[in-house]
Amino acid sequence: MLAGGTGALGRSLCADLAARGHEPVVLTRRPAATGPHRQIGWDGDLAGELAGAVLINLAGEIVDRPPTPANIDLLTRSRVGPTRALAEAAANGAPALWIQLSTLAIYGEGGETVLTETSPPAEGPPQMAGVARAWEAAAAGVPCDRQVILRTAVVFDRDTPALNRLTGLTRWGLGGRVGSGRQWVSWLHIDDFQAVVRLVIDDPAWSGVLHATSPSPVRNAELMRTFRRVLGRPPAPPTPEFLVRLGARVLRTDPALALTGRRCLPARLTEAGFAFRHPDLAGALTHLLRG
Repeated sequence: MLAGGTGALGRSLCADLAARGHEPVVLTRRPAATGPHRQIGWDGDLAGELAGAVLINLAGEIVDRPPTPANIDLLTRSRVGPTRALAEAAANGAPALWIQLSTLAIYGEGGETVLTETSPPAEGPPQMAGVARAWEAAAAGVPCDRQVILRTAVVFDRDTPALNRLTGLTRWGLGGRVGSGRQWVSWLHIDDFQAVVRLVIDDPAWSGVLHATSPSPVRNAELMRTFRRVLGRPPAPPTPEFLVRLGARVLRTDPALALTGRRCLPARLTEAGFAFRHPDLAGALTHLLRG
């Protein structure tokens, strides 16, 4: 069962898992009568659906919004509330596996520190480190046979907000470095995200915190240079920090999404010999934007 499975990641996972013989059930606030996968509402028999099942908890509002107190509260409630509801239902029907989505933004501004699964979460900022800490805390100790906390990088996939925004900026001639350009970007191709989820489902040895991220994080300057190269665009001027903050107000987004970063590595996956299909950024973007 996928809680919040109508979003981009949820739809992608449903299609991938169904193609491999699973029967995805989407838990959503507004179930549709028709569609490729069965949908149920939050007022349904959650305990009966959860008992012995695989639960993937993706529920939560999108993070691409200004960091106002109201938005921080919205982001937190939209994650913590559904997680607590699932935990209550699981008390009467525990899932065999609980995959709890989280975010690498839980580490805040990472600077030059190399972050792995053993690194401690940051104290702030409230969006998104504080939101992520509350989300993971709500899933701590829930009834289940096995749990994996999947701290996930920015996942690049076709026709999704993250890739579309960066592609659009590059095509409009705004594909230069952002701010200093030295902030680290942890990213992951959708194919590898799907493969990590399949690994966790199929191998009962996996539990605890797991980084879902490419082994090759890049600095922002390299990220934008690679977008320009793949899209065949000329060099572009940098965007100073003050313009980023001004543009964020116009676009109603969080400037920290562009100005802060984390150098996260998938230490556990690497130690286990996981083979990434798209380990380098240029190859991943070429596959998504040209393939």
